[in-house]
Amino acid sequence: MRTHAVARRTRYLQLGVPAAVLGTLTGAIAVAPASADAVTPPVERLQAAATLGVAAQTAPVAYTVRPGDTISSIASRFGLRTVDVLAWNGLTWRSVIYPGQKLSLSGASAPVTPVAPPKAPSSTTHVVVAGDTVFAIAKKYGTTVDKILAANGLSRASVIYPGQKLAVSGTSAAPAASVAPASPPPVATGSKTHAVTAGDTLFGIAQKYGTTVSKLYSLNGLAAGSIIYPGQKITVSAPTPAPASAPASATKTPPQLFATLDAEQAGNASLIIRVGRELGASDKAVAIALATAMVESSMRNVTWGDRDSLGLFQQRPSMGWGTPEQAVDAERSTRVFYGGASDPNGQASRGLLDIAGWEGKRFTDAAQAVQISAYPERYGQWETQAYQWLGIHG
Repeated sequence: MRTHAVARRTRYLQLGVPAAVLGTLTGAIAVAPASADAVTPPVERLQAAATLGVAAQTAPVAYTVRPGDTISSIASRFGLRTVDVLAWNGLTWRSVIYPGQKLSLSGASAPVTPVAPPKAPSSTTHVVVAGDTVFAIAKKYGTTVDKILAANGLSRASVIYPGQKLAVSGTSAAPAASVAPASPPPVATGSKTHAVTAGDTLFGIAQKYGTTVSKLYSLNGLAAGSIIYPGQKITVSAPTPAPASAPASATKTPPQLFATLDAEQAGNASLIIRVGRELGASDKAVAIALATAMVESSMRNVTWGDRDSLGLFQQRPSMGWGTPEQAVDAERSTRVFYGGASDPNGQASRGLLDIAGWEGKRFTDAAQAVQISAYPERYGQWETQAYQWLGIHG
């Protein structure tokens, strides 16, 4: 009996030590959230708190990109905002970074010029035909999907189309966005246009007029992630070249676009105006928000977009704009676009009211400072119409 008693005591001792340790760990786990809640509200500030908490490293003046890096992860590592890193380096949300590229991590110094990746001695291209997939193309040329995506500035969400030329060998090419013109060229006399109707696609329009999707992109300042909508006029043939003239003044208003809103769009316009009024935003701020929503989503709270862009303002969760659910919350995403002291996204992103001197910027430049788009002139095309919507739906 004595032997059994000793054995039982031994088992109890073995269990006693882990139980004490577990008790300590449980107490530590229970205390941590309470202190986090005391600093920032749950859910809404979670992303901002996480960004600040990671800032254990001091940001260097310049940083060399490593395999696996993203702009968002680099910013998070050094306690910076993604939008600031993009601005300091002249990048957009669509820009592709690559190992060996040097990025500036300080707004006080000039952006470090990226070192161009070495070009391969030769390059092979493939012209996409109907039925092609990136996987099939990769298999045909003995390469991988990831290499084709990297070589053409694409992501797994990108859409390829017949007539498109893809590099299937060599090093990474510049992002597709940099190939397109910075702003849609004005429609000159003699050019042919097509009024978009429900069900139209750029591929179908290109076939109808005997042109290519890439030409439509170039003529209209569009990209693979662009949205077309009924009533929009698409230029389908190049106008007769006009005589060379002096560059347009930076203060000149771009050609204006107009549209009549349907019930869904009008509802979203009213929401944008209401939120702006609640925040005490000026008419210019509200008009900029209306124009931006029209450019980004055709004033619709869409659940898809370029890469992971979502919602009225096509905000990207991967770039610190909130969760996917928050990006499609129309009211929240509108408040995040405006930003300011009551920004539900905290310091994780930068809204219009957070930009110093935005009131003195051109209409389109103020919107671009928030969106960092590859096509900064598009917002200004809706300036006149945006003020009219403000009067109608305000």
